Amino acid sequence: MKEVDVNELQQLINSFANKDVYIHLETTNGSYATHYNEQFFNASAFLRNAKIQYEHGKVVGESPHRVGLKMEHGWVYAQGITHYELDEHGRLLMAGLNYEGKLAIALQISETPFSY
Repeated sequence: MKEVDVNELQQLINSFANKDVYIHLETTNGSYATHYNEQFFNASAFLRNAKIQYEHGKVVGESPHRVGLKMEHGWVYAQGITHYELDEHGRLLMAGLNYEGKLAIALQISETPFSY
């Protein structure tokens, strides 16, 4: 994965607009964070293979970036994106890595379902 180039990432997001796509959206602050600090409030979200169609997407802000996908009746939104790649299967993989290089958020877009 490479650090976000806003123009290139915007073009990739645009290439999936107005198509049926599958998204993977995940946030994590470390699944074992409470094992190291009982006072740490551990919260996360996980959504895989949600089929959507978005009208347009937008990359905004300084790094870490915010990516939003505007749907007919709402938004898919990811804050904290720092890296991305278009993989060998044509899937757009975006990630936000924390200051230790660990995954904090992932937003992925694919024209085919993601494997389990």
